[in-house]
Amino acid sequence: MKLSKLNIKKINFENVDINYSGQDILMKLGELYQFESGIYGYGNIWSKIERNIENIIIEELDKADCIQVEFPKLQPKKIWEQSKRWNIYTKDNDIMFTLDNNLGEYGLAPTAEECAILFGANRLSSYKNLPASYYQIGEKFRKEIRTRGYLFRPRTFVMMDAYSFDTSEKNMKETFNKMHDVYLNIFNRIGINIIPVVSDGGTMGGKVSEEFQAITKLGEDLILYDEKHNIGINKEVLTFEDKDEFMTHLNNSDLDLMKEYNSIELGNNFLLGTKYSEEMKLYFKDEYGEDKPYYMGCYGIGLGRIIATIIENNVVIENGKIKGISLPYNIAQYKVQIIYKEDKEQIALELYENLQKNGINVILDDRTEYSIGNKIKDVYALGTPYIIVIGDRFNGEKIEIENTKNNFVESISTNDIVEYFKKLSG
Repeated sequence: MKLSKLNIKKINFENVDINYSGQDILMKLGELYQFESGIYGYGNIWSKIERNIENIIIEELDKADCIQVEFPKLQPKKIWEQSKRWNIYTKDNDIMFTLDNNLGEYGLAPTAEECAILFGANRLSSYKNLPASYYQIGEKFRKEIRTRGYLFRPRTFVMMDAYSFDTSEKNMKETFNKMHDVYLNIFNRIGINIIPVVSDGGTMGGKVSEEFQAITKLGEDLILYDEKHNIGINKEVLTFEDKDEFMTHLNNSDLDLMKEYNSIELGNNFLLGTKYSEEMKLYFKDEYGEDKPYYMGCYGIGLGRIIATIIENNVVIENGKIKGISLPYNIAQYKVQIIYKEDKEQIALELYENLQKNGINVILDDRTEYSIGNKIKDVYALGTPYIIVIGDRFNGEKIEIENTKNNFVESISTNDIVEYFKKLSG
């Protein structure tokens, strides 16, 4: 990518929102655009980070034998009436955006359990077809009355949602535990320290759910965390009359020894049981030819929240002031940004083309109207993890590569540059 083509706006870091600095930087660059409260357009940076995270999620789910599909975002009222959730989502909790016209009534998908079981029942007619798990990655819509924190709580967002089908409660729980491990692998690869947290199933249908929370001062959830056992509980369930049911999932953790943290929910898994199968009268044939209900689980990961969390957790502060962002290498949209003096343009172009040819995503700052100092500031605006400046100190043999997170500089032979970045990529 040549930076002149990106058309980013110049920003003053002193005017950045102190609470949500990372996302506000992208807003001021023009890489996030708010059409209305909670409704955003995404530029090149956000979109490419999202693709990188999607690829990690897809790789891990595929390894677990989950099947990628796509359900409609526009869903007929009749399928939500089958599950008895239409009134819950449109009146009781007023979560769903709805459309009513001469073709009928529809909802914009806040989730997809109804679509998933209809789709699954069409393919999974026998116990021989089970277990099976389907997942999709796409936009969801929810009528958030109080949006906050940019992409922490918007009205439209990108989500991975998966749905499992099993023949028994025992098998359903085995799949649930398998997905627990898949989630830990996903978040580990993304680079987020995640805490599995016992929580309430809400409107999804299961009683107890498992949230995947990340500790952050920006989070609106309060959790109690047992670091020794790496498990937590959402404090809200301690106010429930049936809180003891939730406590049984904490194993040997002692509430009195758990520490309280602000956190944000990045994923949520639910044991649904046979709720949707029985409500919607959709069954499979067991080995005796009898109709049996599907035991389901559902699993969600909020990509927008993940990106927002990563961006906010990687804001660089220098001398008490916001310097910008330095993203983790594995999810950064571009790995290195090349800046050069005018008389070194040809050298910079050759390096840029060589890195591109070898599959290293790189930005060449080819803008002529800015000084090297101003260009370096924009490296931190874009969050690029490494920077190369080709100036008077370049001797033709070695290039200095600086880590924007810690300012560590390495001098690398021009012949070894490609290999250097390939090793970083793993």
